[in-house]
Amino acid sequence: MSQSMHETRDGVDHYRMLINGEFVDSTSGDVIQVENPTNEDAVYSVPNGNAEDATSALQAAQAAFPAWAAMPAVQRGEILARFASLIRDNRERLAKILVTEMGKTYQLALGEVDVSADFINFPAQAARRIEGDILPSDLPNEHIMIHKVPYGVTVGIAAWNFPLALACRKIGPALTTGNVMVVKPPSVTPVAVLALGELAIQAGIPKGVLNLVTGGGSTMGEELVTNKITRLVTMTGSTATGQQIFRKASDRLTAVRLELGGKAPFILLADGDVDQAVEAAVVSRHLNSGQVCTCPERFYIHEAVYDEFLEKYVAAVGKLTIGDPMKDDTDIGPKVNAYETDQLEKVVQQAVADGAKLAIGGKRPDGDFFQKGHWYEPTVLTECDNSMAVMRDEVFGVVSPIMKIQSYEQALELANDSEYGLAAFLFTHDMRLIQRAVLELEFGEIYVNRPMGEQRQGFHNGHKLSGTGGEDGKYGMENYLEKKTMYVNFSN
Repeated sequence: MSQSMHETRDGVDHYRMLINGEFVDSTSGDVIQVENPTNEDAVYSVPNGNAEDATSALQAAQAAFPAWAAMPAVQRGEILARFASLIRDNRERLAKILVTEMGKTYQLALGEVDVSADFINFPAQAARRIEGDILPSDLPNEHIMIHKVPYGVTVGIAAWNFPLALACRKIGPALTTGNVMVVKPPSVTPVAVLALGELAIQAGIPKGVLNLVTGGGSTMGEELVTNKITRLVTMTGSTATGQQIFRKASDRLTAVRLELGGKAPFILLADGDVDQAVEAAVVSRHLNSGQVCTCPERFYIHEAVYDEFLEKYVAAVGKLTIGDPMKDDTDIGPKVNAYETDQLEKVVQQAVADGAKLAIGGKRPDGDFFQKGHWYEPTVLTECDNSMAVMRDEVFGVVSPIMKIQSYEQALELANDSEYGLAAFLFTHDMRLIQRAVLELEFGEIYVNRPMGEQRQGFHNGHKLSGTGGEDGKYGMENYLEKKTMYVNFSN
């Protein structure tokens, strides 16, 4: 046990877990090495927590729950607002950790820290607005009151692409509504989340209310999901992992909220603004090296504007700069690890073998700088069809497969022909089609004539295999509350 969040060990920064207000290593003493995807150097280590560590964190949360839930909501909100402010105060330090462990550009990392603070602050400001219902009773001298109460001990599991933001997206509403939480960041990018521990203590979050642990999914993760103390699990990650969690949580009927994979269609119709569409596509497809679940993953471009879009899009993609993520003029950093890069390379090779044509990219970049690290050039594939794996499976990287379409109806059929239903993009000025898309596009989040980017007051929600539950806004807050009905009779 240590009062220090981190120290230097063997030339790398070692960050500890936060359990019950104390910074601790794993009971086994094992560690996980974290590499810098830009150069493959080991730069951090974190504890390789096990089931015993998971149980300790859950027990700490359980002990802290009654007092935290009993605290007036406005006081919880004030503590969390301080937490958000401290995150903003440490903006540059946290952003540099994100660049180092994940490979995103520094400018995007600064944005992630800002969003992370907002994910805490937005629900904190709504602490006074947790509402129930009062209903008339069928009996005299009686009120029916439906209260919304916290679940208790909740578990938050975050994905590696936006580790800090995704953790804070769960911490904010969970703690505001009176729950306590154990958060497990991914082993590949855990450090920025562990760095929140010190700030949580400074903000005055009581010990045990927020615990931060690291370890493998089959050990630490399994215990967090299946332990009888856990009342709710909220997870962002792959569909396969979400399905595993859903199955494991079913034995105890533990509540589950899942934000999973996507295969967002990008539809440009004949009357759409081509320049606007190109600009939105370039930003949305290449942000975070294409490692965003709401990125456009398959392009359906109307034949009337296909040639113009393709020419302008390929030209814009060709101007993107791939390189050192700490430089301000870099657009695309490395992929997060070797496995992800290999998968990207395989899917492009398969697409070409299936008949797709390379318009640009399609390989790892040349040059001495790229000899180490996990790099892949932004790639545009044409002459694709909906049977290809590149159009059906989630491709977490800078690959744009493009298909020509003849009508809105065809685009709709192709877009909905997917097991995923997270995000979609539609470019048209025809309000009749936009209104039809509300009912006809089978996706939880639809961007019309704009790039991606959800807002705090909205609701980030996947349909089909893209998840269940949703996050953000008032509906996201509701996911951390269960209902308790009181029949209050006041007869003599």
